[in-house]
Amino acid sequence: MLNVVQDLKSKGFFEEVAHAAVRAMAEERPLQPTIVGQETILEKAWNHLMDDGTKIMGLYGMGGVGKTTLLTRINNRFCDTDDGVEIVIWVVVSGDLQIHKIQKEIGEKIGFKGVEWNQKSENQKAVDIHNFLSKKRFVLLLDDIWKRVELTEIGIPNPTSESGCKIAFTTRCQSVCASMGVHDPMEVRCLGTVDAWDLFKKKVGEITLRSHPDIPEIARKVARACRGLPLALNVIGETMACKKTTQEWDHAVDVLTTYAANFGAVKEKILPILKYSYDNLESESVKSCFKYCSLFPEDTLIEKERLIDYWICEGFIDEYESKEGAVNKGHVILGNLVRASLLVEGENFNNKSYVKMHDVVREMALWIASDIRTQKENCIVRAGVGLNELPKVKDWKVLRRMSLVNNRIKEINGSPECPKLTTLFLQDNRLLVNISGEFFRCMPRVVVLDLSWNVNLKGLPEQISELVSLRYLDLSDSSIGRLPVGLLKLKKLVHLNLESMLCLESVSGIDHLPSLKTLRLLNLRMWLTISLLEELKRLENLEVLTIEITSSSALEQMLCSHRLVRCLQKVSIKFLDEESVRILTLPSISDLREVFIGGCGMREISIERNTSLTSPSFPNLSKVLIAGCNGLKDLTWLLFAPNLTHLNVWNSRQVEELISQEKAARAGIVPFRKLEYLHLWDLPELKSIYWSPLPFPCLNRINVQNKCRKLRKLPLDSQSCIVAGEELLVIQYGDEEWKERVEWEDEATRLRFLPSCKLVLYNR
Repeated sequence: MLNVVQDLKSKGFFEEVAHAAVRAMAEERPLQPTIVGQETILEKAWNHLMDDGTKIMGLYGMGGVGKTTLLTRINNRFCDTDDGVEIVIWVVVSGDLQIHKIQKEIGEKIGFKGVEWNQKSENQKAVDIHNFLSKKRFVLLLDDIWKRVELTEIGIPNPTSESGCKIAFTTRCQSVCASMGVHDPMEVRCLGTVDAWDLFKKKVGEITLRSHPDIPEIARKVARACRGLPLALNVIGETMACKKTTQEWDHAVDVLTTYAANFGAVKEKILPILKYSYDNLESESVKSCFKYCSLFPEDTLIEKERLIDYWICEGFIDEYESKEGAVNKGHVILGNLVRASLLVEGENFNNKSYVKMHDVVREMALWIASDIRTQKENCIVRAGVGLNELPKVKDWKVLRRMSLVNNRIKEINGSPECPKLTTLFLQDNRLLVNISGEFFRCMPRVVVLDLSWNVNLKGLPEQISELVSLRYLDLSDSSIGRLPVGLLKLKKLVHLNLESMLCLESVSGIDHLPSLKTLRLLNLRMWLTISLLEELKRLENLEVLTIEITSSSALEQMLCSHRLVRCLQKVSIKFLDEESVRILTLPSISDLREVFIGGCGMREISIERNTSLTSPSFPNLSKVLIAGCNGLKDLTWLLFAPNLTHLNVWNSRQVEELISQEKAARAGIVPFRKLEYLHLWDLPELKSIYWSPLPFPCLNRINVQNKCRKLRKLPLDSQSCIVAGEELLVIQYGDEEWKERVEWEDEATRLRFLPSCKLVLYNR
């Protein structure tokens, strides 16, 4: 028998008898903690999608029914399945289907990014995407499509049985499924009575349900009024979770049933139900803040800071002695809206500074804001609908707010009479080249005007001075080269954003705006001069300043002005050579939020000596980016930023340690207690982040990329990065050899974190 075996071995080739199973490159997406009643359709959808005969699968159903949740669970299942799929791509499409945006999202997932790729035409990008995906077994998940998506225009290869590629999408319209070639789509339906009650019970909580013997029966009536819609069950359930009297529950039943009888179709079943959560908001000002969120396009992340500034200028938030008080009140309102499930907070550590409104909730907000029984046109929202010109308005005189965000409007003409208009959103109309002076003549009450991201807009008319009530003006990311003299006549202007205006030649005369409290000047072509600094000093009410500094003399003058230092919120220090600033000494700056130091030659960053442990120098500093600073050897000054959440250190060839053991010993501070994200890139001399394990209670991600080969040990032990029993950390790396060389604190640490290591390649 052995001879037979030997003979067979001599005739065969057995160097490789099996391949390791391929696991898809997929990003796990967050899910809400309570999901009820989807197991059956999840298994059905998964089995249907993975069937060899299925190339494209469509999921349809009404808004808020759980289509996105179902697609998310399918996405996440690929993360744990070895089925031969190589890459899973998630794209949110929404109503304003724009090929270039979809190509951008797909490109980012497969490594196509940077200036060169962004400048390519849609056709060239389609070729790149097609060439890449045609060699991969991919799954494309398209969420929330409203019309046929031309896959070939994007560059998506047609899925075939031979390739094993799959496409799945969600939509509200069954007709869209047919237009996509799916004639047997799966309907995602509302929950049955049992599952709906189960979900509602979990949202309300047993404590509330047991607070009175009659509440469970009344609660069943409220749950039935939600008609099995998961979104309504979640929103109303969370609203009722704190209601512990029968009177409150009876009132809920009365309100829900009364409104539901007044409207047909979808609005009859959804909007009145969702409106009950709106009706329960604590004040009219909070309700106004909520309705204001509907001015943004659907599926848009709304920056919290910007939104609060709008609210303040609109008068929804009472004036405080300082802007800080008003901003804090704004965050309280945002928290209330998030807890009421009327807004959703950013889904991951990169967008916690944003909120989002579910599109069904947005429809409800628009329905309320339009005052359906009286003046339907007091609020006009035509955001992201592809407009080429201003919409026709029956009666401009009743209009209070107008949002034309993200359209293709080229020119704005006419002289509409708008005595009640307070907010005008015209941002992100990238074809806009001209606004006539007459347009602003009859808008005496406008307080918010946003013209940001109009990259082709090169000028403003002098008649902007007619906006006598204007408090908020955003011109950021436009191509305006000169500010009109009329702008300097806006005596009530409180907030002026000029960031990233790369064509702007001067802001001379800015001290003519006596009410100015917020001035944003980051990323301008013009340099900060001594004369401009003198003008800034004359702005007596200034509270928030963002600025870029590129000369040592301007830096010295800035840091010597205690009043301007107190105003600094974001600062960019660039291109200072070693001869001009050998040691950068920073004073305490209590309101500083973000710092960028790039292309500088200083040898050290230090803190003024009056720093105490009880009063840190930078209590609000959350984001720091150090890039191209080749003289620095450590960043020990970060010890005095206790609330730092994001730290990026790139291309600094002499950095040896982030925190120096020798320097830190004198301070006695444990760093990085709030750090969420650490990105290290091209640091050839880096040996240490910290010399001993740190707790890192908030750390989500460490990313070590490109030439960090001397960093052999991470400051982790088996107890690091654990919050409430959850293990949070993901370690991304760009070099397989680096992972193999990592020295772990002990075996328990290795076993704990090695499975969290993921190879991620970046093309920068």
